[in-house]
Amino acid sequence: MRRRKRILLSGTLGLGAGLVFASTQVPEANRPNVVIIYGDDVGFGDIGVNGSKMIPTPNIDRLALEGLNFTDAHCSAATCTPSRFSLLTGVHAFRYGARVLPPDAPLLIPTDILTLPKLFKKAGYSTGVVGKWHLGIGDGENKVDWNGDVKPGPLEVGFDDSFLLPSTNDRVPCVFLRNHRVVNLDPNDPLYVGKTLKSVLVAGSTQYPDGKKNPEAMTFYRSTHDHNGSVINGIGRIGYQSGGKSALWKEEDITDEFVKEAEAYIARHRNEPFFLYYASHNIHVPRAPHPRFQGKTDLGYRGDAMVAFDWAVGKILKTLEENGLAENTIVIFSSDNGPVYDDGYEDGTTVYCSMEEADRGHDGSGIWRGGKYQIYEGGTRVPFIIRWPGVIDPGVSDAMVNQTDLLASFAELLDVELEDGEAVDSRSSLAAFTGQSTVGHEFMIEESFALALRQGNWKYIEPASPRWPKGRPDVPESLYNLEDDPSEQNNLILSCPEKAQAMARVLKEMELSDGIR
Repeated sequence: MRRRKRILLSGTLGLGAGLVFASTQVPEANRPNVVIIYGDDVGFGDIGVNGSKMIPTPNIDRLALEGLNFTDAHCSAATCTPSRFSLLTGVHAFRYGARVLPPDAPLLIPTDILTLPKLFKKAGYSTGVVGKWHLGIGDGENKVDWNGDVKPGPLEVGFDDSFLLPSTNDRVPCVFLRNHRVVNLDPNDPLYVGKTLKSVLVAGSTQYPDGKKNPEAMTFYRSTHDHNGSVINGIGRIGYQSGGKSALWKEEDITDEFVKEAEAYIARHRNEPFFLYYASHNIHVPRAPHPRFQGKTDLGYRGDAMVAFDWAVGKILKTLEENGLAENTIVIFSSDNGPVYDDGYEDGTTVYCSMEEADRGHDGSGIWRGGKYQIYEGGTRVPFIIRWPGVIDPGVSDAMVNQTDLLASFAELLDVELEDGEAVDSRSSLAAFTGQSTVGHEFMIEESFALALRQGNWKYIEPASPRWPKGRPDVPESLYNLEDDPSEQNNLILSCPEKAQAMARVLKEMELSDGIR
C-alpha cells in the first residue's frame, strides 16, 4: 500500500477532537474471556429486540436484555469479506482493495500486520476461530495444496486453533478445514479447486456435475447468477471442485458441527483467558437449516436459518454457564452486513425490492433503507450487542459505533499499546462499548461499492466511483439527514450544497489518508 498522509481525529477537519474517558483497564489476573458471535447477512431487524415479529430469537433477545443493545452500530462495509477484514485488522478494507473473494483467493490479511487475535495473544490469551473464513488462503504465488498443508491462513494471522469453512457455503471447496488440514480427506480421492471445470478434471478424483451443463443436477433447489459451477449435495456452487468426497460437509449439519467445535474450544480453555471468534455461516445462502428447524417460521428457509442461528447462540451461552465462565466473559453479537433475500438460490424467499415488498411482511433491515451490497443504512447498520455481567449495565445505546473500533477498544481495555501504523482506522470506543458514555464517534466511514460519511445524523454518499463493478446499480451523489429522514428518502444534495461539499472534501481526505485514528 502506498504511503499516504495520516489524518488525526484532532486535525483540521472540523469534526471535533472526540472525548477522553477514564480507563476501564482490567488487572491481568481478572482479564475477561471474549467471544464474538458473528452472523452472516443478519439484518438489524432480524432479531426480536430490534422489532422482528416473525422470527423467534429468544437467545439473542436474552443476550440483549442482559447486555447493551446498540441501535446505531455498524459493520465497516455492506459486504462480507471487507467487513471481516476490518473487524480483524482495524483497517478499512478499501485501503487494501478488498472485495468479496472467489474460492481460490489467497490470504487477504497480510501476515505481518496486527490483528485482533494477535492483540489478544500479546495480552496472554489463547485464540480460536470457528466458522466461515472467506478471507482467502494461500500466498498467492503457489497453488494451494488442498491435500497437504493448507496455508497461510488463520493460524498465520494470530489464531492458535481454527475450524473453518475455508471460503463460504456457496463456494467450493465444500469441506471443513482444521488448522492446516482438510478434515476426513481420503488421500486416494485428492481434492482440487479451481475457477473452471477444466482446471479440476484430474483423473482419479471424484467428479461432480457442472451446473451450467447439467442444471437438472441441482436437486436441492435451483440457483442463479453464477451459483452453477460444481453441483455438490444437489446445490450449485461458485467455482469448481473435484475429489474430497469423504470430506464433504452435509449442508443441514454445518450449524451443529460449528456449535460442537465452539463448545469444545470453550471447555478446553476454561482455565485460561481466551478469545473465540465464532463466525456463523447463518443466514448466508444456500440456506439449508436442519430439519428440526424447518417450518419454525412462515418465512421459508431464511427465517428458519435465523432460528437455527439463535439456537447456536443459546448453546454457546449455555456452554459458558456450564463451565462457570459466564460472569467473566464478554460476549459480542453482531453481523457482517445487512440482509439479503434470494441471493443466487431459489429457496422460496422473496427477492428484496423495497421495504414495502420485503419478505412476506418481515423486513430484515427494520426501518433502514437497503441491505447487503448497498451503501444505505440497511447495508451496514446491523445488530450489535455486548454483554459483560457486573461491568456493563443492561440497556439500549444510540451511540454511533463501528466494528472496526473493537481492536483499539480491546487494546485500551487490556493495556496493549498500538504502534504507529497498526490498526490505522480503529479508534477506541471503550467508553461507549461499556456503557460509560452515550456518545460514540462524531464521524464514521461506511463502505459498499461506494463510500459514505456519517457525521452525526448527517450522511453523505459519494457518486458512483471506479470501485463499482459492472452491473451494480448506479447511486447518485446523496446527502441525508437521518434525524428527520431515517429511511433515506429525501436527498438534500441540491438544497444543502455547502454541507454536501464540505462532507465530500472530508471523505476524500480520509480515503486518501493513511488512516483516521
